[in-house]
Amino acid sequence: MISMRYLSVSDLAKEWGVSERTVRNYCAQGKIPGTFLTGKTWNIPESAQRPERSNRRMNAPTTLSEVLQAEKAAKVSGGIYHKVQIELTYNSNRIEGSRLTREQTRFMYETNTISAGNQTVNVDDIVETANHFKCIAMIIDSANYGLSESFIKQLHAVLKKGTSGSRTDWFAVGDYKRIPNEVGGRETTAPEEVSAKMKELLSSYSAFKQKTWEEIIGFHYQFEAIHPFQDGNGRVGRLILFKECLRNSIVPFIIDEDLKMFYYRGLHDWTTESGYLIDTCLTAQDKFKTYLDYFRIPY
Repeated sequence: MISMRYLSVSDLAKEWGVSERTVRNYCAQGKIPGTFLTGKTWNIPESAQRPERSNRRMNAPTTLSEVLQAEKAAKVSGGIYHKVQIELTYNSNRIEGSRLTREQTRFMYETNTISAGNQTVNVDDIVETANHFKCIAMIIDSANYGLSESFIKQLHAVLKKGTSGSRTDWFAVGDYKRIPNEVGGRETTAPEEVSAKMKELLSSYSAFKQKTWEEIIGFHYQFEAIHPFQDGNGRVGRLILFKECLRNSIVPFIIDEDLKMFYYRGLHDWTTESGYLIDTCLTAQDKFKTYLDYFRIPY
């Protein structure tokens, strides 16, 4: 497993022999994959390469991961990156009880505003939707990197930042849970055992360089069974699913509302019949392939 360590703007400026302003501009323009903000501080993977000069001819993106990264950097509207932002955010939040509609989610992404009409809207639904957009940007930027505890925790920190839970003493934003929790009425890993279980899971998952479809879905089941965070485990887990499919050249997928109950059943019955969850994910993958066909992206 390639575990990411991060450098500061000043560290990288010294290493590359450029000004800190230049490095900040690279980060803000999406020219350094894997960078993300913590407050106002840029976190930059230590393996980052200095961007090529802008006047150098670049090869056109060919893989889905490359297309997503290119469209994100260019702020393309109406492409596959735009589609993923809306569909993955809407459906993943909806599974967890968000009341925002697909159109409200789209409006938020496209205009950074929300139209509620006469509807009462939960503030956390709005905050988590905006945060989820940022999480998708993170997994696209980090698609070529292996999983690490620090990256998974950072996903959680970004997702839950500014929510009502983040303002409580017992809710650990960006860190493992402190209070036991259940999922679907089933017990999960005790808080004091989570760190060891996550290290064990990541170690076993990284044993093979190229992951298979079954190994990625199996990781998802084990992650959800551990349920390492106080809340947000489903959304973080599904973000990881999407990222890992990209990293291993597997067509990713989005679990939508129509598949919600089949998805839950698949997680519940994984140890006795893994085929339920695998078939559900294959159905979701087939739908995602129609998006790729529309945007003429090979797979």
